[in-house]
Amino acid sequence: MSSFDFIHHTALIYGFSPTIIIILVATALASWLVSSTLKRRFKDYSQIPIRYTGAQIAETMLRENGINDVRVVSTPGKLTDHYDPISKTVNLSESVYRMNNIAAAAVAAHECGHAVQHAKSYAWLTMRSKMVPAVQFASNTMNMLFMAMFFASAFFQNPMFLYIWVSLFAITTLFSVVTLPVEFDASKRALVWLENSNVSSSMEHEKAKNALFWAAMTYVVAALGSIAMLIYYVSMLLGRRD
Repeated sequence: MSSFDFIHHTALIYGFSPTIIIILVATALASWLVSSTLKRRFKDYSQIPIRYTGAQIAETMLRENGINDVRVVSTPGKLTDHYDPISKTVNLSESVYRMNNIAAAAVAAHECGHAVQHAKSYAWLTMRSKMVPAVQFASNTMNMLFMAMFFASAFFQNPMFLYIWVSLFAITTLFSVVTLPVEFDASKRALVWLENSNVSSSMEHEKAKNALFWAAMTYVVAALGSIAMLIYYVSMLLGRRD
């Protein structure tokens, strides 16, 4: 059951204004538009070759930033690229790892941007990492509450549930907001390095910048959507008080 389905169900129970629902639908539409644009941009930029593969870009960027204890590895799947601060690995999806194009370079440099953040103890990344256990707990608990809904829908009429739900959702919302500066800063570090390293021409650099911009927009839309849903849940609490 999706979050939107849950919201719709709860809205029927409490009879709140559809204004927030409209906001959520608008957010979902924005997410789809950004995602579609991102996929289109990366598909186009995957056709523009450069001298180095994603793996080579990552290894070079790490080395030039004085980071010697982080490995660059290939991970199965598509769009599975990420930096793991625990194992200290830059994990690049198979296509990014082995391909030599602008899209692969942008993704590889961005993930290395997170490794640079880690090495320099970037405050927002540190805060985000410390929040992970709380976010995992909140997400797991919310999933269990979703399952409980199928067996005891009357339980959701209890205002105490809303207090619990809003508290848990506030944690995940804060996490999505904290993620924004982390992602934007990683892209900034990636673009500065790509420009200074001369691995791409000025035109190719602009395309890499555009690709990372649309990738960042996915986090912006997610954060705005989470904030909108949190406002919705708070309005439910205020409605119950009235």
